[in-house]
Amino acid sequence: MPPTPRQRQTSILGLLTAVGGTALFGWLVWRVGPAEIWTGFRQIGWNLVWILLLGGLRFVVRAAAWRTCIEPPHRLPFAVAFNAVVCGDALGNVTPLGPIVSEPAKIACVRRSLPVGPALTALAIENIFYTLSVAAMIAAGAIALLVAGTRGGVALPAAFRQLSEATVAVIAVAFAVVAWALWRRPQIVSTLFRSRQVSGSANQRESKTDRLRSLEREVLTFASRRTGALLPLVLLELSFHVLGVAEKYLTLWFILPSAPTLLTAFIVEAADRFVTVAFKFVPFQIGVGEVGTGLATQLLGFGAAPGVTISIVRKARMGLWSLIGTALLVRQGLSARRVLEDPELNS
Repeated sequence: MPPTPRQRQTSILGLLTAVGGTALFGWLVWRVGPAEIWTGFRQIGWNLVWILLLGGLRFVVRAAAWRTCIEPPHRLPFAVAFNAVVCGDALGNVTPLGPIVSEPAKIACVRRSLPVGPALTALAIENIFYTLSVAAMIAAGAIALLVAGTRGGVALPAAFRQLSEATVAVIAVAFAVVAWALWRRPQIVSTLFRSRQVSGSANQRESKTDRLRSLEREVLTFASRRTGALLPLVLLELSFHVLGVAEKYLTLWFILPSAPTLLTAFIVEAADRFVTVAFKFVPFQIGVGEVGTGLATQLLGFGAAPGVTISIVRKARMGLWSLIGTALLVRQGLSARRVLEDPELNS
């Protein structure tokens, strides 16, 4: 099965943004100063191992969260879930297809241990909780930045203040919409799918609509059906962000003359999450990541160099874990093309 028009468009857009991001990365490094960035990177040295371990723990948390969403009596071995999360992350990072290929890859990695249907439902639920936690993290970071600006600790330009306020407002509306959806349980996705002109016979379209309707029902009733899983799931998703703040704190501690505050690390991590969400289809968020974290540390009074260094260190961590994920994919005979062409994963 060849890539769909949407996948081809996303791939082309991703390639273009990757080229633009690379050019932006080169310009930013030149502007900030390669020597200053290299000095910061050298200060980290072998402490990079701790950052790599924190990255691994984040995969552990996502794997555990996915397993928490599995509907009994089905079970997913932790090692299989961890392998799938690492492999999916690797494909999402190194290709310009992002979640279009990373999420089906996770299913491909676990289908020998778990049927595709329950695996897909659990993954959809986990991704929704993860997305909500990311939105909450970004909103909290924006509020923290506004508070820091109000108290005089940060000279926050009017444009950044307005952006922060708009971000908090949009996320608040999004949470209200989610609350409404959980209350009313509308069949939005399946209805939209049915209204579109989709290729295939009437029976095939009806079958896909039924599967989407079933998936929607499972997702929207999860909170009422699995009340005992809610707290562990929320705590796991929050732990993912706590580990991210710890990574930023350690990196800043290694490269700055004095230890940063937790608030500083929190704001930098929130900015990093915002960039990751906004530029998910840019491989490794090259260029845009350096701009985002550089602006964050500049606003906090440290200059752009620490932020650029943080982003480069993050890419080193992502790159090494992506190498591990790629090796695991090769071992399982999987690639982006094989995942996209698999009818069971894309039906």
